[in-house]
Formats: sequence, C-alpha cells, structure tokens
Amino acid sequence: MAEFEDGKDQGALRTIGELGEALGIKTHVLRYWEDQFPQLKPLKRSGGRRYYRPEDVALVREIDRLVNRDGYTLRGARTALKDFGSAVEASVEAPPAPATLFEPTGRAESPTAETVSPEVIARLRAIRTRLAEALTA
Repeated sequence: MAEFEDGKDQGALRTIGELGEALGIKTHVLRYWEDQFPQLKPLKRSGGRRYYRPEDVALVREIDRLVNRDGYTLRGARTALKDFGSAVEASVEAPPAPATLFEPTGRAESPTAETVSPEVIARLRAIRTRLAEALTA
C-alpha cells in the first residue's frame, strides 16, 4: 500500500491531487472512475473540490488493483466490486443457511458445511437474498 507522505494523519481527508500522487493515478482517471463506479463518491465542497475519505481511498486502491494489476475491464471490476460488497453484506446480515441445504446424498463428493469455503457460502447467501428480493418485488 502506498503511504501518504504529507504529514497528515492516515485517516485525514485527501484531495484528488494528493490521492493521485500517492497512488500514481492521474486525476482525470480518478474523475472518470467516479462516473464508472457508483460506490466511489468523494465528498464535494464548494467549487466542486473533491475530498476522499479513508474508505474512498481503500476503494480506489481496490479499483486500481483490479484494473491495472489484475487485468480486469472496467465492467468486470464493477461486477467484482458489486459481488464483493454483496458477499460481505450477506455474511454479516443474512441468517445462517438451513441445515437442509447440505443434506448428504450418499455420494462422497456431496458438499458439507465443513467442505464448502466461507466465501462460497457467503456468495450463495447473497444469491439467496437477491432471489428473495426479486420474488417479493
């Protein structure tokens, strides 16, 4: 992670110039990402001056990693961030999966709560939540 070397506290608000310089991202790219990623909403003060909160900085770092290091397209990065956010929300807010979800079928390769990763369970819960919301809409 890039550290800010401006003498400010790590939790301080950053201008677009400070953020761009610290992460090596041009300011016009950061402004473009604001249009492309709805989650990225820095504070805007009079005159349209942008101030990035620590959570905005973390999101920009994640976008930068996905797009510039992992080779995602902007569309793919948007999807990855949406799924990531949904999985985190689901793992925190969704009730535990019913025990019947992993009923043994007699085959050795049947999934059990012990053999399924927490990430897969979180993603399944997110899907279940989305389906329930779609059915009630």
